[in-house]
Amino acid sequence: MTKRALKRQLREGAFDAGQFAGDDKIRRLPLDRDRGWSPLAHHNSNDEREQGYLKTIKAKSPGQEDLIKAIDAKNLVMALGPAGTGKTYLAIAKAVEALESGSVGRIVLSRPAVEAGESIGYLPGDAEDKLAPYLRPLYDALSDRLSMKRVRALMAEGAIEIAPVGFMRGRTLNNAFVVIDEAQNCTYVQLKMLLTRLGWHSTMVVTGDPDQSDLLPEFSGLRTVAEKLSTLPNIAVVRLADRDIVRHPLVAEMLGVL
Repeated sequence: MTKRALKRQLREGAFDAGQFAGDDKIRRLPLDRDRGWSPLAHHNSNDEREQGYLKTIKAKSPGQEDLIKAIDAKNLVMALGPAGTGKTYLAIAKAVEALESGSVGRIVLSRPAVEAGESIGYLPGDAEDKLAPYLRPLYDALSDRLSMKRVRALMAEGAIEIAPVGFMRGRTLNNAFVVIDEAQNCTYVQLKMLLTRLGWHSTMVVTGDPDQSDLLPEFSGLRTVAEKLSTLPNIAVVRLADRDIVRHPLVAEMLGVL
């Protein structure tokens, strides 16, 4: 700071002349008590000022707002809509929120191991290694809400479980938040099996896009199941549309013509 600037600030009352009596190379930070906040906590007029960082969920469209409200109100929710509407992300975000608040004891994420139009052959490794490519989108959504270190720790202690649909038969999921992703690749029989896994004090969210099934149209059971369950008052079927897409605007334009 130049001498001219120092004189101007001294003239305006920003500094106390006595602070320059010692070493001229040492300067004290100016403290304006009238502004109400200082980097030093004990000078703040409001000591309760929130300085932490919290990653909160916020709906970006009317459809997403309906989905969040449905998850809060119902134990079974079906979220149907095109790619990019945030179905999986919101479901996993609400699952993490429920786990962190203590509302549930664990998160169970399931996804059908169906190849998207091309065969990847026989993968090396054990069952977990072979299924990892199919379950990767769930890991991505989890790591966006939690650090990977925390995800690995919760998986090690069983608080988070990621399993393919084929491993779900015969189970009862109590005190859990269950997310069934890519349900359009499940058959009617598979969906019936998955929906009946719901146990006490649990929430289940089923997500999928009936128009993007990797199965033949007559084998995908998502549309039929959603139509039948929409008549039940205790089950919410939320249908998202192109206006709810939060990815690049071109995604909505492409889906409108493809």
